[in-house]
Amino acid sequence: MPHSETAHTFQVDLRGLVDLLSHHLYSSPRVYLRELLQNAADAITARQAVAPGAPGAPATPGTITVRTGDTLTVTDTGIGLTEADVHRFLATIGRSSKRTAEGALDGAGFEADRGDFIGQFGIGLLACFVVADEITVLSRSAADPSAPAVEWRGHSDGRYTIRTLAASAVPEPGTTVRLVPRADNAEWTSPEQVVSLARHYGGLLRHEVTVVGPRGELHRVNETPPWEQHHRSPLARREAMTAYCRGLFDFTPLDAIELDLPAAGLRGVAYVLPTAVSPAQRAGHRVHLKGMLLTDQAPELLPDWAFFVRCVVDTTSLRPTASRESLYEDGTLSAVRDALGDRIRDWLTGLAASDPSLLHRFIDTHHLAVKALARYDDELLRIVLPWLPFETTDGNVTLEEFARTHPTLLVTRSVEEFRQVAPIAAAAGLGVVNGGYTYDRDLVLRLPEIRPGTSVTELDPATVTAHLDAVDPTAELRAAAFLAVARETIGVHDCDVVLRDFQPVTAPALLLDNRDARHERTRSSLAADSDGLWADILGSLRHETPRAQLVLNHLNPLVRQAITITERGLAVTTAEALYGQALLLSRRPLRASESALLNRAFIGLLTHAMHQPGTAAPGSEPRKEM
Repeated sequence: MPHSETAHTFQVDLRGLVDLLSHHLYSSPRVYLRELLQNAADAITARQAVAPGAPGAPATPGTITVRTGDTLTVTDTGIGLTEADVHRFLATIGRSSKRTAEGALDGAGFEADRGDFIGQFGIGLLACFVVADEITVLSRSAADPSAPAVEWRGHSDGRYTIRTLAASAVPEPGTTVRLVPRADNAEWTSPEQVVSLARHYGGLLRHEVTVVGPRGELHRVNETPPWEQHHRSPLARREAMTAYCRGLFDFTPLDAIELDLPAAGLRGVAYVLPTAVSPAQRAGHRVHLKGMLLTDQAPELLPDWAFFVRCVVDTTSLRPTASRESLYEDGTLSAVRDALGDRIRDWLTGLAASDPSLLHRFIDTHHLAVKALARYDDELLRIVLPWLPFETTDGNVTLEEFARTHPTLLVTRSVEEFRQVAPIAAAAGLGVVNGGYTYDRDLVLRLPEIRPGTSVTELDPATVTAHLDAVDPTAELRAAAFLAVARETIGVHDCDVVLRDFQPVTAPALLLDNRDARHERTRSSLAADSDGLWADILGSLRHETPRAQLVLNHLNPLVRQAITITERGLAVTTAEALYGQALLLSRRPLRASESALLNRAFIGLLTHAMHQPGTAAPGSEPRKEM
């Protein structure tokens, strides 16, 4: 027997749908006004297409009027709706008068180019149910002047009524949407809030937007942005851009970079932040879609490296997500992001020739951002590398300045290594650059590409040791007993002890270590504390690495006094104290065993002093009796 088949229609729970919109699609109930302004702006755009001489045409701009009070109304001079349009578009969830098949006429009776409209999803009016239980729409069509005016009244429980009205009820074509706010969302429809929201969302709309208060007070909402205005001079244009930034973002920028991508229908400005920010703190850019604010938190508009600017743009080509509160990631957005990145990069490279003082101020503030960009941009690297500051043994200087006095540059792998060797390397005339900061090591290693004849090599402890002077053999012999005890004591920490002469005299000891040696000690410690399979795995990873070195400075008075100690207990305590002091000078985090060593050394020295009245502590002058 043939199977019978019956067609059914989905039933929509409007209350459930409104709850979905308010709690999951939209970030806040405040978007209701954005949706109303958006529909009004699109209606005016539609009327421009069907009747160029009507209100809404370029010669006579359309208007949007918002009235506040016990009820809230939004009136536009747009295309309006017929009774058939109301049935099709207001009573059908998800259908939009802006969505048409290719070449088809939409409900307003004209061939629509969807790119002309802000809204694309046909659910905007539902957002009003987030703040109201009842919505009334009064409309008269400009596309069909003979059609009567129509009233649609919808309720949040899914009921709606439609009735036709006399022409006198709506004298001019256009649409008025009236909301009766709910008490639990009254805060979003108060006169002050409506003015604030209208300026927030509609500040760049092409059509005049006015908010009328309960007592008839008028508030002009939108304005022409400075990049669209004509200015009497470049200086006046720059001042207008700066003033706009202060009003919008509440800071005075270092500079304003105009953005203009005709192919993407994008114009705007990128403001250079006057203070340093973390690269992880991506700026929230303001993106307007055909004048309507889409989002003020759009970090995806620019490349990650451009975290030092904050943008405001208006575009016609970028696509919004369904909530129209963020940008849809597609090929167009990717191309726009790359193009805007190129524009900011061109501004930066042009500063060296056009405004060196501004370049100095910019680099002083945002050198980390420039370093991030220069790693991947050869042209920019050649331009800005001579200007970038680095921490060196000569202080914070540029590599150009540093390379003039040090043909061979030694670069460390970490901040710890630099701080271990910096005082001694500086005294020995070695040119060492701290490569431990983000991007610095990569950039320093590329210096020979920019400055031929300069040599850059990585620093290792042996390089520093080679520049320390050997001690006189007689002095080495006198210190043999103490050094033997010290090597035995400090050897348990995988560290050798040597005696050298070096500057500055004020440094009693130097701890020379490297990352490989520290990793090997960590592996050995873990292997010793483990058993079974894990211990075998760690044991198989063992490899020969240089041990750390505690270099005692024979020129230092404290060390000269220490090497004369013959009592074993005091020699052990003194060796541990010197090792602990060198650890502290290295400024690296201490392990638990190293912290215990420091405490033990200080207690040992204190105990010895308390039990030896009248005996001078190592390195101090004997107290003279009066």
